Order: sequence, then structure tokens, then C-alpha cells
Amino acid sequence: MTQSKQEIILSRPSDFMPTRILEIEIGLPLAPISAFDEQKGRSYQRAIAIVFLHDRPLGAVEFEFDQAGVSAQQCAQQIWRKLHRQINEHLRQDGLPPVMTLESQGLPSSSLPPCIQQREQFLARAPFVSIVVPTHDRPEPLRESLRLLLDLRYPRYEILVVDNAPSNNATYQLVHHTYGYASQLRYLREDIPGISRARNLGIAHAQGEIIAFTDDDVAVHPNWLTELVRGFAVTEKVGAVTGCMLPMELETPAQYWCEENRGFPWFQGYEGPNSWFEQRIFDGSHRHQHLYRIGLFGCGASMAFKASILRSAGAFDPAIGSQRCAAEDVATLFRLLMHGYKVVYEPASLLYHLHRREYYALRQQLYSYGMGLTAYLIKNVLDYPQLLLDLCTKVPYDLLISRADQKQPKSLSYPKELSNLQVKGMLYGPIAYLQSWWIESRRTEPEQHSSPRLPAQGKR
Repeated sequence: MTQSKQEIILSRPSDFMPTRILEIEIGLPLAPISAFDEQKGRSYQRAIAIVFLHDRPLGAVEFEFDQAGVSAQQCAQQIWRKLHRQINEHLRQDGLPPVMTLESQGLPSSSLPPCIQQREQFLARAPFVSIVVPTHDRPEPLRESLRLLLDLRYPRYEILVVDNAPSNNATYQLVHHTYGYASQLRYLREDIPGISRARNLGIAHAQGEIIAFTDDDVAVHPNWLTELVRGFAVTEKVGAVTGCMLPMELETPAQYWCEENRGFPWFQGYEGPNSWFEQRIFDGSHRHQHLYRIGLFGCGASMAFKASILRSAGAFDPAIGSQRCAAEDVATLFRLLMHGYKVVYEPASLLYHLHRREYYALRQQLYSYGMGLTAYLIKNVLDYPQLLLDLCTKVPYDLLISRADQKQPKSLSYPKELSNLQVKGMLYGPIAYLQSWWIESRRTEPEQHSSPRLPAQGKR
């Protein structure tokens, strides 16, 4: 197998090869990787493993194999070659001696590692958190997302499912009948379409000191909420914390192209100081870089805010979180930076997102991304006129440098149409935002509906 990072990320054949996504905890004995995935019911020639030590992600390692798979020892050797620096850095932070290699027996500890002790101490005093989950006519992915959210390793939280402009009662029935036993689960309905509207209704009903947001098509790691909330203690004046989003599956070309469009951030720089798996802190300095490099902040599928700060900052703009424009999540994060708060990116807060499997859906998504980017820029210039100079001078230069240094060339199979669609979306974004702003400024608010708490239907 070729080990070059450039080749791992970029030199894909024109024919797509499905990739198995799995997790490996090296604090325990390692197991061989089979080419056959029992859950999927199929065999693979490639796998990407998210490697953990003491339940904390260290990085991603790719394996290629034949029908025999990869032995436990081969797995350990491959992980060591790629992540030896991260392994010893984690051990150093835990006050444990470094290791010279990784064997198939893993790195078991005779006592509870300090990082896990610290996590348990935090959970003993953890604040009450509200998790807001906007959804629109997608009960099936929501079913699994809620199951995992209800199994989080966190002592005190509520889940607010916000049904956004539903065309039927399928979501209500799912929450009421399937999860009616869960006393911490509440159903809300927002009749005006738009994710900002849905999130703002969740904020209005949230009871938590911290409000977290995720999507209806994700699989959260059990420590997702714990690590998201712990991020508020990293430094002073933290207004928001975001987490790491990885693909739940790479089964279709559309899902692979979605990650390729993102530049495979969880592979880029994973051996250096700017790893996607290393914590980052953003503040108001270098704002011209933060203004356009919106992917640095994290994503709306995994973010949390101090409730008081979010409410005082004005929550989410309905004009940029409408059906016409996206990027409302990063617009809110950027507003916190402009108000003097910090945003922490915490990779230990991990979840997996179900990328769109169909090409037509990816086309719509990338067009929306392009439109959202320029809509977001126009919104910020209108909100903060002092940014106009940055937008006209610093941003174009930094954008060119960023594309030259960080944007990797696409594979042979990446459709040129997708790049063109993003450009078209960017050209239409300012018009779309101004149209949405006009509509929102004249909208009459309808009555909002909520179900304060579903009746209990037996113990969980």
C-alpha cells in the first residue's frame, strides 16, 4: 500500500471504490480487520479507521487489503507509522511514559487513565444542556439519531425535536410512539420553513444553561456532548464550541465527492500541528481569514452555545437560514467573534454524518453551499460595514493563497459540473440573501406549536 498522504487523499482511480468506515481503540487489544462487514453485508477492499486512545480520537488511518483483510499486528504497525506522534503526545498529556512501538495487544493501562478520570470528574458536576434537533420530513434517519442521542454518556440533558414545516405527522408519531418513554425528549413544531426558524424555536423553549445543536442524519459518539460542553472551560470568554464531523459511510460516488469537495479535512495535515483532530481556538484576530474560511469553525451539525450569550447575540438569522440560503450556523459563530467571544473547535466531540447518497441530491447541496458562502459574506458586510475593506482587499488575496496551499486537486472522477454549480451558487448568493431578507422582514408570524413533554409510556 502506498503511504504518501498526497496519494492517499488524491490519487483515486476514476472508478469509485466503496470504503468501510470503522473505529479502533488502541487502549485495548487490537482485532484483525475483516474485508467483510457483517452490518453492511458486503466485502470491501479499502477501510478508513478512526483511531482512539482512551476514547479520544487521534487521527484517521487508511487500509487497503484483499479478501484476507488485515491482521491485528499489521493493523498496529500501520497505525504506529501514521500516528506515533499523536500516540506519544496523548500519553505525555496523561503523564504516562512514551512508547517505542504499537503491538497487537494495544496500550492497556493498569489503572484508570488521568484523561478518563478528568472526564468522570466533570460529569459529576456537568451543567444541564438542551440539544436542539431540527428536522423536516425525515423520520427514518431521525429514528437512529435519536436512539444514539438518548444513549449519550451525559447525566443531565433534554432533547428538543423541532419539526420544521412538516407535510405529515410522521415525525410526531415517531417521537410520540417510538420514544414516548424518554422523559427528556420534547416535540416542537415550527410552521415556517427554514432551519434558522427551527433552531430559534428550540432556543425559545430550551431550559439548559448550554444549548447544543445537531442534525437529524447523524450518529453521535457517546462522548459527543461531554466533550462539546467541556470545551467551554478551555479558555476565557468562550461563547461557542464546535465538534468534529466525519462521514458515516463512503458507499457511493456522491458521498466520496462530498468529502472530496471538503478537501478531506480529517486527512489533511493529520501529521502536523494543524490536524483536524487537534483543538483550535478562534477569536476576533485575523478576522479576514475567519470571514471566508468558514469551514474552520466546525459545522452546524455539531455546535453548542452558552444560552445567555446566544440569546443576547440574536440567535440565528432567518434570512440566511431559509430554504434559499444556508450558512446560518457559521454566520452566528462569526458574530460571536465580532462581539469579543471565542469559538473552540473540539475534535473529541465527534459525530458521523450521513452524506447524500444520490448524485442529484449532491448537486443541490453544493449549489446551496456556494450560494450560502456569498450570502454569508453579504450578510456580514451589511451587519459590520467595517468588514468591507477586509472583503475587498485581504479576503481575495488570502482566498487565492488558501486555494493554492490547501485546496487539493480533485480526483479524475470528480464531476466538473459540481465545481460549476458551486460557482453558479456563489454568483446567485447575494441576490438570494437580499430576497430572503425582504421576505423575512415582511413576514407575519404564525402561531408556534409545541408539545411540552410527551407522556411517559413505561421505563426505558
